[in-house]
Amino acid sequence: MSARRSSLTPEMNVTPLVDVVLVLLIIFMVVTPQLEAGAAVELPAVVNPDKGEDNSLTPTTVSLTAQGAFFLDRKEVPREQLVEQLRAIHEKDPEARVVLKADRAVRYAEVRTVFKTLQDIGFPGISLQVVDLKRN
Repeated sequence: MSARRSSLTPEMNVTPLVDVVLVLLIIFMVVTPQLEAGAAVELPAVVNPDKGEDNSLTPTTVSLTAQGAFFLDRKEVPREQLVEQLRAIHEKDPEARVVLKADRAVRYAEVRTVFKTLQDIGFPGISLQVVDLKRN
């Protein structure tokens, strides 16, 4: 009887582990792009974008969708409250940076109005977020 027990060797089945890891990888690949701050907007493309400054400070993101909705970071806010909240952010930190993301379908006059409002509040650095247009 002891000869029978010694001939059995345990084997580890790694297939379930690999399945779980692959499912988690797929979930993270799908969720990660949605973690981006602000609303989902289709950014305009430019040929030679400026290289961003290497700041450790996280800027405040103001997003403007094609439907005209405003988002402050990830939260939708009406335009009046947006200006009030931005003033509060500027009073709290006068050196705060702002990134303006506007959908490419939004009229330039509207984007310029929002940019001017940010300048009037007194933010020292306002950036327009765009995507790099690859040349063929």
